[in-house]
Amino acid sequence: MIIGKEKARFLSFVQSFAGKEKASVSFCTEKRTGKEKIDKGSILMKRFLFTSESVTEGHPDKICDQISDAVLDEILSKDPQARVACETTCTTGIISIMGEITTSCYVDIPKIARSVVLDIGYDRAKYGFDGKTCAVVTSIDEQSPDIALGVDKALEAKEGAVEEDNTNGAGDQGMMFGFACDETPELMPMPISLAHKLAMKLTQVRKNGTLPYLRPDGKTQVTVEYEDLKPVRVEAVVVSSQHSDSVSLEQIREDIIQHVVKTTIPAELLDENTKIYVNPTGRFVVGGPQGDSGLTGRKIIVDTYGGYARHGGGAFSGKDPTKVDRSAAYAARWVAKNIVAAGLAKKCEVELAYAIGVAHPVSVMIDTYGTNTVPEEKIEAAVKKVFDLRPYAIIKELDLRKPIYRKLANYGQLGREDLGVRWEKTDKVEELKALCQ
Repeated sequence: MIIGKEKARFLSFVQSFAGKEKASVSFCTEKRTGKEKIDKGSILMKRFLFTSESVTEGHPDKICDQISDAVLDEILSKDPQARVACETTCTTGIISIMGEITTSCYVDIPKIARSVVLDIGYDRAKYGFDGKTCAVVTSIDEQSPDIALGVDKALEAKEGAVEEDNTNGAGDQGMMFGFACDETPELMPMPISLAHKLAMKLTQVRKNGTLPYLRPDGKTQVTVEYEDLKPVRVEAVVVSSQHSDSVSLEQIREDIIQHVVKTTIPAELLDENTKIYVNPTGRFVVGGPQGDSGLTGRKIIVDTYGGYARHGGGAFSGKDPTKVDRSAAYAARWVAKNIVAAGLAKKCEVELAYAIGVAHPVSVMIDTYGTNTVPEEKIEAAVKKVFDLRPYAIIKELDLRKPIYRKLANYGQLGREDLGVRWEKTDKVEELKALCQ
């Protein structure tokens, strides 16, 4: 029986994941009790499709993310307490870097930017962009002293209600979401997981010489079919890659299907009805900043859950960990992943919200979409005991004052078990289980 809050949550879940045209849910009302209920067998879950995309490191927006995070990494390597908010734009022949940075060290920002572009593979003019010859313009100021007042000393500390050295306030207001589900080994949604793996393979075969005619810019997209909210097969795959002008479209399509798609997506998820599109426009020679301008923070859905879960709106790249847009989003993923890994739910979304200059979150919300094995209230209470979600505690527990961010700028900032980041560890499972017994 689904009544009240459970019914509303269930409907929200179905509509957000399936779409109104993809799923139908029938309710019957029993007038004698005044309560709505669902008769056994009256939930008719039709199949639905969900799609997520990823992009390669040569995509213009990702070039900007990498430059911003490379600047952050270089500063943190010399001054771990620095305050950094670094934004980058790029277009044909020019990179512009701006922001607010307060630090005791010096870094050569144009040199960092050129190094990133060359490492990506834009190292000659015929690719449409060249890290050796492009212009690099900078405009950097210090962090606003008004913001620093609240970050340096939280409202709780000013009022004397703080212990030890946990005195930092949140660097901004806002809400951040974390999510985990049991669809993949890394507890990420399958569509974004597969899209990232395709994008990584596309870059790998370019850089290792398997497909030397490929160029750095590229996109991937995967559509997964669900039945009863479980992924069962891949409906469609889209791969678009920049390439040299000397190769035929037929060869590109044959090579990418053989060396990228079929070596990445498990065979059991592909069938004769799976649609595979490779460079569907027919030509992708002009790419990177020559083909489209780039901007830091414009791929926030690629960076997180591919649209499968909600997003608070804040970008990650170029921001030091006092910015809760970044650090609290990592913490929310950490919480959600440990809940799912503990077997307390099959899916879990965590929302954290902060006020600028205040240490404690103003709200903590746990939503398991009805997949919980213990009451959500008990899970939420356990989370508040196990996880300290104040900014200083998050930074310390997740070890965020290290130069780890450039590697995170590509192929997702969450679910990255390959990078050994702490928010992907399931180190709180036993504590959560003990409190939820």
